[in-house]
Amino acid sequence: MQDLISLAFTSFLVQNIILSQFLGICSFLGVSNKRSKAIGMGVAVFVVITLSSMLTWTIYYYILVPGEITFMRTIVFILVIAGMVQILEMAIKKFNKNLYSALGVYLPLITTNCAVLGVAILNIQNNFTFVETITFSAFTSLGYTAIIVVFSYIREQMHKAPIPEGFKGIPSGLIAAAIMSLLFKGFVGLI
Repeated sequence: MQDLISLAFTSFLVQNIILSQFLGICSFLGVSNKRSKAIGMGVAVFVVITLSSMLTWTIYYYILVPGEITFMRTIVFILVIAGMVQILEMAIKKFNKNLYSALGVYLPLITTNCAVLGVAILNIQNNFTFVETITFSAFTSLGYTAIIVVFSYIREQMHKAPIPEGFKGIPSGLIAAAIMSLLFKGFVGLI
């Protein structure tokens, strides 16, 4: 139990997928200009990462390893993630058209979000058990969601600030993200 708590804390904060491992940066910068879009993307990424990690772990250990075709894991993982995103896209389109419109092109781009594939591969590389996979995946994606929501609030405030024209938008966003990343480096010594 102690190991699971440590794994959850580490994946959420210390080795945050965005600020420490620099995965998922495209959606981090692309969708974080409004808080409502950031929350929607965070929830979508949480669902996709958690469910696809559970499914990819099961496929890897019960199909690819016994069949001695582990070299196919990246292709299989991409297919699983693409399928999960398609199902999620259809569900959001049916039940929340405003969120579907707000996420726009970034929703299908979850398929190519390197954070999703990265977490699935890290689960295998770290030889996690199924419970550890769920814990790592859920808290990694919660860390993604927390950071993108906090960053969207910062970007909304920066939009109101008197920033020189050349630094508005992505340049000031990258500077703010770099400062956030440096701040999170302070958590490294906690565990």
